[in-house]
Amino acid sequence: MAKSLNNMQPATSPSFGEALRFWVKLGFISFGGPTGQIAIMHAELVDRRRWISPGHFLQALNYCMLLPGPEAIQLAIYIGWLLHRTLGGLAAGVFFLLPSVFILLALSYIYAAYGQVAWIAALFYGLKPAVLAIVAHATLRLGAKALKHPFLYCLAAAAFIALFFFKIPFPLVIAGSALVGLADVRWRPQIFVAEAHADDDAYVIGTNSTLPAHLRPSWGRTIRVMAICLALWVVPLVMLGGWRGVGDVFFQEGVFFSKAAMVTFGGAYAVLPYVAQQAVEKYAWLNAGQMIDGLGLAETTPGPLIMVLQFVGFMAGWHHAQDLGLWGAALGGLTATYFTFMPCFFWIFLGAPYMEHIRHNRFLSGALTSITAAVVGVVLNLAVWFGFNVLFPASQGIDLFALILAALAFILMQYAKVGLVPVVAASAFLGLIYRSVF
Repeated sequence: MAKSLNNMQPATSPSFGEALRFWVKLGFISFGGPTGQIAIMHAELVDRRRWISPGHFLQALNYCMLLPGPEAIQLAIYIGWLLHRTLGGLAAGVFFLLPSVFILLALSYIYAAYGQVAWIAALFYGLKPAVLAIVAHATLRLGAKALKHPFLYCLAAAAFIALFFFKIPFPLVIAGSALVGLADVRWRPQIFVAEAHADDDAYVIGTNSTLPAHLRPSWGRTIRVMAICLALWVVPLVMLGGWRGVGDVFFQEGVFFSKAAMVTFGGAYAVLPYVAQQAVEKYAWLNAGQMIDGLGLAETTPGPLIMVLQFVGFMAGWHHAQDLGLWGAALGGLTATYFTFMPCFFWIFLGAPYMEHIRHNRFLSGALTSITAAVVGVVLNLAVWFGFNVLFPASQGIDLFALILAALAFILMQYAKVGLVPVVAASAFLGLIYRSVF
């Protein structure tokens, strides 16, 4: 059982250097898609380091779930911004991505030049059970902290049923949960009023004291953020068009991935069908088999699963900018990455101050509390989906090796309190050994 806060050392505000070291580390260990990445941040930032309170973490997560784009990197940007203003948000987001950017660039080149690499698949085979254990561990911890009333358990169950059995779109589930909170807060405030966490004062972020200056919204700041982010989108796009023409692959990538970034509600799996259809059928940047292989490569890297779009961009440059050689392929991948993830910073820097300003409003608290309950159902849905894919591979029976390894990893994290990094590294190594023998 976790120690009580009375027996814990008080939290201290992290320096920018301390936070930067954590964001760099997170970039290398953020496996498991959004659920695994959120689990890692919760374990490190809330439970271990206590830089942000449980309630504040969940409210930030709820806001990120409402936005288009990958919620895990947006949550990192949000927390980095809370801790160290704009520079902190930039550091959190950039270093969340950088390891996966370079790893996937290398893997994309190996794939394009030499084809499939068996040892990479073997490492990922061992990694998947560890990720499943991380997701299961996160689901239990998130549910224990978020579901404080029987009605919230019902909301979580309803969200899971809607997603898993009826395939209701993710945005509708979140929107419906928010409406439930708004409608019911007047009649049952004891459920929906945000808890005044007794432990909030033990955290660096989470008190109800006067907001720091950078957390206060203003029209001047809003206009500056909009102007800067618009320039960061338009200027590179104009430069690409002026360099090689608006019909060139790089300009087409900039426009296409900008549009994709605006419609990625529900995470990577919700947007991948749209991206695959357009990239394969309309632009002919790659074929369907390469798209599937790219998804597998993206899953082997840390960072958001939506990084598969970098692979799409790399293959677009590989096939349609051959006059530039490898540099054309690399530029294609980096172009896709830039225009996919730049909006993540815009949404947080623009909207987070307003969320901080009104986060104690009882109607907003009602909506966010309901969304929090729904998020537990969403995470459970992803955990079950991921579990089926890991333990019951296509056209095969149960994978006993994956089952045993997942159970062992879960026990080590849940009860032996072994860290994520050694569990992930050991699992990947065991997968390599197992595939080499069998």
